[in-house]
Amino acid sequence: MRKIVIGILLYPGFQLLDIAGPRNAFGQVQLQGEHPYEIVTIATTRLSLRSACGLAVIADHHIFEPCPTLDTLIVPGGAGVFDVYEDRTLTDWLGGHVARWRRLAAICNGVFVLGGAGLIERRQVTSHWADVPRLRAAYPRARLRPDAICFKDGRLYTSAGASASIDLALLLIEEDFGRTVARKVAKYLLVYLERPGAQGQFQPLVSRRPAADGQVQALRDYVLAHLDAPHSLASLASRVHMSPRNLTRLFSKQLGTTPMAFVSEARIDAARDLLENTELSIADIARRCGVESADSLRRLFSKRLGVSPLDYRQRFGSASSLSPASPGKTCSLTPLQA
Repeated sequence: MRKIVIGILLYPGFQLLDIAGPRNAFGQVQLQGEHPYEIVTIATTRLSLRSACGLAVIADHHIFEPCPTLDTLIVPGGAGVFDVYEDRTLTDWLGGHVARWRRLAAICNGVFVLGGAGLIERRQVTSHWADVPRLRAAYPRARLRPDAICFKDGRLYTSAGASASIDLALLLIEEDFGRTVARKVAKYLLVYLERPGAQGQFQPLVSRRPAADGQVQALRDYVLAHLDAPHSLASLASRVHMSPRNLTRLFSKQLGTTPMAFVSEARIDAARDLLENTELSIADIARRCGVESADSLRRLFSKRLGVSPLDYRQRFGSASSLSPASPGKTCSLTPLQA
């Protein structure tokens, strides 16, 4: 089997974890007795590069010399991406070489570099949830998958935040060497082969941006203060003396969602807060948030976040088994997913 050469593009201010995580995962394949990957770094400058955390890196190659033969190119994210993603030298380099590569991948906001080179139009991509609004505004013709941890569209691969760089690497390893090898690497790295849930479990669902219209803002504040009330589109419209159709139009324009979708996501956010900070039962939390039953809350969480309320509490609650261990105790990890 031929050696698989993976190139990693570096620019000033790249996220170090975005290259260290995948590099470690690819390195573990060799330890599993399989044919190794060869990893090469390619810089946007002839000088050494300083990462976002301050550590400097000297790349193997730079874009001003002939490009090495690559199977896959990975573009990391980082705070510096917004200084380079529209640089013509970089975008022309990408555009001139992309046809030669079997796969093209971006981690976190590294997808902006692909966007700058015109490589994500009409393509399904993801990024870190905090960068999604900016990505949507910059590339309206891209088909965003904001909840996805990792997403593949043909030979284009994108992933969410820095830790999702390992999810991406595991996906590539599974394609190259099979699920058994990928599972062994995941177990060694103490991560899930397929991470449960979606990005929604990490981000607030309800926008904190104030509405421009006073009536919409007043209704928004009322809903947040009375989540346990039996809201309906008709009752909300009646409260601000609007027709349901007009209220839906204004809500969608100013808050980017419908009134009832806002209610549902506000209830999920409130339930998440109670799961994180209290030991209330799932039934009590459902009642306080205006959800009819514990089963209904479970269905809401499963549909929107991809996890159950109990799983969410275990991961993010103050009493979670994954929280820092107190003196005399050891940390416990949930079993690795097969």
